[in-house]
Amino acid sequence: MRQPLIGITTFRSATNRAVPLFSAARAYAEAIAQAGGAPVLLPLGADENTLNTYLERLDGILFSGGGDVQPETYGSQAHPLVDEVDPDRDGIELWLVQQVVRRRQPFLGICRGFQVINISLGGTLYEDILDQHPAAQRHQYFPGYPRSFQAHTVRVHPGSRLSGLLQAETVQVNSLHHQGVRQLAPGLQATATAEDGILEALELPGHPFGLAVQWHPEWLRADPAMRRIFRAFILAAARVEEPVE
Repeated sequence: MRQPLIGITTFRSATNRAVPLFSAARAYAEAIAQAGGAPVLLPLGADENTLNTYLERLDGILFSGGGDVQPETYGSQAHPLVDEVDPDRDGIELWLVQQVVRRRQPFLGICRGFQVINISLGGTLYEDILDQHPAAQRHQYFPGYPRSFQAHTVRVHPGSRLSGLLQAETVQVNSLHHQGVRQLAPGLQATATAEDGILEALELPGHPFGLAVQWHPEWLRADPAMRRIFRAFILAAARVEEPVE
């Protein structure tokens, strides 16, 4: 199998000496490499021509986690608990989602990436789950917890691609988010939910590989089920049809 190139979206950060950086958690690159792919970090600030050049050479995109999406992007209003907004990142990622859908390129969304995919295709978010969903459980287990802390149970919908990968009706997941999907975008399929009904996974039916999860499987790679998510993504990007194990 050839090694597919996988773009990983980034965020802006800085060193302790205020040197600006484009960053992504190391766990994303490690998960892609472990599954057989070649990770490539995608810098922000790129124009459409440059982004198209990336898409022509990449075999898939991982939409990574990070700060909140600007509420105005999905027709909502500012909320005091929305933070770490980067309009440039929002614009680039929303555009990239539409392009990978149109081009039928494999994609995987994680946490913020799960939310960006939903927004790009016409869905909306809870700006803060606990504030706007009265029956919701706690979903924000950071800081103060290891990123691998399995905070709650997720029920996986039978017959979904995700169900086939996880090979289980329920899984224990980590949970590092305060936002969540309020309205699912048209054309997307909900494939897992938390005990309080908050969506935890979605898929794009009929796409070569269009899957997103609200939790962080890159921090749960000790679990073979979580590794199978990345392996299936890499196989789809390499256009290989074979079992994930």
